[in-house]
Parts: sequence; structure tokens; C-alpha cells
Amino acid sequence: MAVEKIKEFVELKDGAVVVKDRDGVRKVMDAAIYDAVFDPDEENKKAKLTFLKEVAKACGAVPSSIQGLYEEMGRNYPGFTVPAINIRGLTYDVARVIFRKALQLNVGALIFEIARSEIGYTKQRPLEYSTVVLAAAVREGFEGPVFVQGDHFQLVRRYFLDNPDAETDYVRGLITEAVEAEFYNIDIDSSTLVDLDRPSVKEQQRPNFEKTAELAEHIRGIQPQGIDVSIGGEIGEIGKKNSNPEELRAYLDGFRETFKGGKGLSKLSVQTGTSHGGVVLPDGSLAEVKIDFETLKNLSEIARKEYGLSGCVQHGASTLPDTAFHMFPETGTSEVHLATGFQNIIYDSRHLPNDFREEVYSFIKKEYSKDKKEGQTEEQFIYSTRKKGFGPLKKKWWDLPIEVRGPIMEELAEKFELLFNKLKVVNTREIVGRTVKPVTISKEVSGI
Repeated sequence: MAVEKIKEFVELKDGAVVVKDRDGVRKVMDAAIYDAVFDPDEENKKAKLTFLKEVAKACGAVPSSIQGLYEEMGRNYPGFTVPAINIRGLTYDVARVIFRKALQLNVGALIFEIARSEIGYTKQRPLEYSTVVLAAAVREGFEGPVFVQGDHFQLVRRYFLDNPDAETDYVRGLITEAVEAEFYNIDIDSSTLVDLDRPSVKEQQRPNFEKTAELAEHIRGIQPQGIDVSIGGEIGEIGKKNSNPEELRAYLDGFRETFKGGKGLSKLSVQTGTSHGGVVLPDGSLAEVKIDFETLKNLSEIARKEYGLSGCVQHGASTLPDTAFHMFPETGTSEVHLATGFQNIIYDSRHLPNDFREEVYSFIKKEYSKDKKEGQTEEQFIYSTRKKGFGPLKKKWWDLPIEVRGPIMEELAEKFELLFNKLKVVNTREIVGRTVKPVTISKEVSGI
């Protein structure tokens, strides 16, 4: 058992992990995290992941809330946009590349995130995701705060309309699971509940801000002592009509009136013209995305100046052309969410063997044929569904030889470097170190 090897380099003192040999831990981390992720026994898996997460914290990679930095951004925008990166597949390898680039470029302001839907189809529960990310930090020698985020913890409209209590309880349970796994950044998305049939904008937004307030109070009630979880809200469902100042004010004013739980929201997601994954043309290529940067700038300014938030958040941006990313810092955007673009690099890499790619696509066509929409070409169907090829085939992805994974990671490294530069998060370790003080919350290690 590879996790056992790490025990040679650490010791338990009063139930807490103390690292004796950091280099030794790093050398065996690849095998240890693989062993934990693919343990077929759920209880053993949980015990191994918890142990490795404690090892990571003892090595100096500490799950943290970005709240302090975002409060500083609310007072004085520092001129950069924080990338929030969703990793759907090859998570350990991809996280290693991100940390490697972060160390090279002195990046401290970056977030690792996973959405409610991704947790399902990538088969990465919160404990696994946070532990794999932290293990990658240790492997690369990254120390300091690591920001892990629950992205789009969304109330699904059709489920909510069918049974509001059950859907709310599900999201509440997911939040509890994530906070227990040390996700200290949570984005609540109840924008799906906005009711445009109501007579005023505030009444339209009421189901949204009331549900956000309810779930935010739940977060404040379960967060560990000494940590203020960074909480995000959302006013415009991504892929729908663009947001406007009246909606922003109605939502934030309503939230303030409703929320009774200490610190409120740190940021606000808005809609400015993107859609998740991009718009796929019949030949499988992507339509050009047009973001309304003027709207993004105006809304970020209002959020910051009138409400003290860090600014606005842009979703669905990873498929934008490289030439567009410099606009986010220029418009005062506080955070940008990036996912599909990295998935595309992996799937479309010339280094990914054709037979393996076809194996994944055949699996998708067989298992998800019911997801094919009327009028979709096969290329459109594959593009929009291939994100679901990571979870059920996770072990096959991880088992790809290093000769395959290595060159793909080099392609990703180039993209991360470009993004870090365009978003101006290079040399942000200092401001993160000044505004975020990591708090280590020890978890009991048992069964190892």
C-alpha cells in the first residue's frame, strides 16, 4: 500500500501529523495519491485521503479562504483578476502543472474549483478533489494558502419547482460535505430561481437572494472557528440575457436585508454574453464569444464602490480567444472561471493516442446517447458531452503513460502561463501573504 510509504517520513503526535522528511514525502506522493483515489473500499479511501490531506497541511499547503484578499480588492482594486480553474480530468497532473507555473511566476492569487455538476460526472467528491489538489502542491513544493472552491453550488430549477425542500436540502448537504473537505470558498447559484413573471426587478430577484441568504447563513453556521468562508452569489444564469445594474442592486439590497449571519458576500457572478463550454457550430468548432466588457466594468464598479465586494465574476470564459483575457483586469473583474478550454487541450492534443480518444468517444456515444439533442451533429454532440468521459474512465486516464501525459501537460503549462500573465496574477504571492492568514484546521486521522 503506497500510502504506507509516507508513514516512514511523518509521525503522529497527539493525533496530528508532523513531517520529518519533506523530500521523502514528495518522492512517494505520486504513488500515495493514486493508491488513495483508486482504493475500492470507500471507508479506506476516505481514511487515506484524510491522512494525505493532513500530510499536505503539515508540509505547508493549507486550505484557505480568499476572503481577506477579496476584502482588500473591495477597498482598493489591485489590477488583477483571479483565475478560478475547474479540473475535470487528470486532476493530479494538471494541478501539479498549475502549482509549478505558480511557483515559477510567483502566483498566489488562484483558485481550484469544482462545480456541483462536475462532482457528479467527473466522479470527484469534495474530499478527493481537495486532497488531490493539496497532494499536487506538496509534490511541487508549493507552500502557503491554497484556495479550493465549490463552484456553481446550484439549485436546479426543475428539481426545486418539483420539491423545494428536497432540492434545498441537497445543496445544503453538498455545502456541508465541501466545508468538511476544506472548501473554504463557496459559490451559491440560486439565479436559476429568478422569476421574470413578477412585477418588479426586486420581486423577480427575491427567490434568488432569499435562498442565497439562507444557504449563506448555513455556511456561516458550520465554518470552522477562525475562518470566514468566501461566499459568492449570482444574479444572471450563465447563457441567458445580460445582467444590468438594476438587477445587481435589487439582489444585493435584498440579500443585505435578508441575511443574518455575519460577513456577507465577497463577489457576484453576472452574465455578460458567455455560455458554459462555448457555442458549438455544426462542424464541432466554436463560435466566437462576444463578452460585453462595458457591462462587466460597470457592474464590477457598482459592486465594489456601493457594496464593498471584490467585484464581479465572469463565468464560461475559457474558450475565449487568448487576445481577450487582458480585458478582465482592465475592466476590474475580480474573478474569472475557466474549465472547458483546458479539457479541450487534453482531448485535442496530438499527443493523446487516437485509439484512446476513440475509446472514450465510443463510450460516450453508447452511454449518453439519450443526451443527444434533436438537430445536433455528431461533432456537436461529442463536443458537448465529452466532459462526461473523465469520470467513468478516470483510472484509464490516470493510467496513460507519462510519455502521453507529459507532453499534454506541457501544452497546458503554456496556456496557464499565458493566462497568469494576461490576468496579471504574476507576483501576487506578496498581496496574498499580506491579506490571507492560513488557519490550519486539524482533522482526526484514523484507520491508517
